[in-house]
Amino acid sequence: MTNWMIAYQGEPGAYSEIAALRLGEPKPCETFDEVFAAVENRETDYAVIPIENTLGGSIHHNYDLLLQHPVAIVAETLVKVEHCLLGIHGSSADYAKKVLSHPQALAQCRNFFTAHPNLKAEVAYDTAGSAKMIAADGDPSKLAIASKRAGELYGLEILQENLADEEWNITRFFCIAHADHAGTSNLKQQPDIAQQKTSIVFTLPNEPGSLFKALATLALRNIDLTKIESRPFRKKAFDYLFYVDFIGHRDDPTVENALRHLREFATMVKVLGSYGVIA
Repeated sequence: MTNWMIAYQGEPGAYSEIAALRLGEPKPCETFDEVFAAVENRETDYAVIPIENTLGGSIHHNYDLLLQHPVAIVAETLVKVEHCLLGIHGSSADYAKKVLSHPQALAQCRNFFTAHPNLKAEVAYDTAGSAKMIAADGDPSKLAIASKRAGELYGLEILQENLADEEWNITRFFCIAHADHAGTSNLKQQPDIAQQKTSIVFTLPNEPGSLFKALATLALRNIDLTKIESRPFRKKAFDYLFYVDFIGHRDDPTVENALRHLREFATMVKVLGSYGVIA
């Protein structure tokens, strides 16, 4: 096994593969569950998972999987999503009937579909997977929305670029490793540690002011909160998990004190990782 093999969900040409290529040798998996299993079972040292998109929001299933598996976040990277309309030679948006892609990609290109009422959006499991299917079908009436790299890999023509409704379409990816081996020495690029982030998840007692108290453990120490996300806690009805990102490393004395304070009243606290950015 190559020391820096990186598991990702999707086909070659997927945006997740683009993230994986920055870090090592990509290894495709069909589902996110398989990606996490590859790291947990040490079939790969690392994996990349999309965690949020500036247009589509958070990928909730991956938040759940971070809690369920013995993994740690060791880096993050941002990938600009640039959707292209792809088809076989001779295809045209004016005469085609269907456009295949991942549901999130289709939702990000609503203006394109409004301008082309002849085209019906059809859900596929993956952006690059839709390009692969179009290439295999050889049907000029079917098109795909995927990355430029996917078009090149599957020999498709780029009929139109920049399909997304908004230009600021960026996906944030976590690089994860097994919790027992959470170093970054085998990565092709090393994360910038000048300004590190920490991600945690916690649960709270159902008492007035408990979330205020939890956030105060950070605010009173001038720790910069960058994100908070709540998810239903499946083990108890109408209880919630709170996922929080903030600036600082878990080993910083100020952060250590904040986490110690939080553990005094939170019913559960787990540090998901402290990490830098890979450009």
